[in-house]
Amino acid sequence: MNAVDTLSAPRLPALLLLLASAGSLLAAFFFQYVIGLQPCVLCIWQRWPYAAVIVMAGLILLIKPGPRARAALLALCGVAFLIGGGIAVFHVGVEQHWWTGTPGCGVPASATSVDALRAQIMAAPVVRCDQVAWSLFGVSMAGYNILISLALAVMALAAAARAAIGGAGERLRSA
Repeated sequence: MNAVDTLSAPRLPALLLLLASAGSLLAAFFFQYVIGLQPCVLCIWQRWPYAAVIVMAGLILLIKPGPRARAALLALCGVAFLIGGGIAVFHVGVEQHWWTGTPGCGVPASATSVDALRAQIMAAPVVRCDQVAWSLFGVSMAGYNILISLALAVMALAAAARAAIGGAGERLRSA
């Protein structure tokens, strides 16, 4: 596989999605391990769609699927980004106290003894989901993740549509 083949028009969206996903995960890990901002449970959940897209976009680049399979993988990338955006919307709602978070977002007060309470506290996440750890211009990381996820979803779904239409054209020409 040479660089020109990798950057060919049908596979360029996959490369861009892979780079954007890897960049997003690298930014999250930078904030966690270099800056010292520990993620909450919802922050961790928001990383999974990016990892899934890296795998799917990587498959497109490595195995060179036909137009139908490429369109399906790109559409799945779009769905993954929509799921990630949905998790981010939920997280922003928790941060803004519009609704409560998941049980993993804090320590529930259900202990019946001091030992049980101690065990709950020790098992609790380090960071609460309803507290904004970092923001820029009043927008939290989860808020930026909404914007990034939705933009990448549009890109992936548009690329999937182009691949599907292009594949249909190729099938008609060969018939």
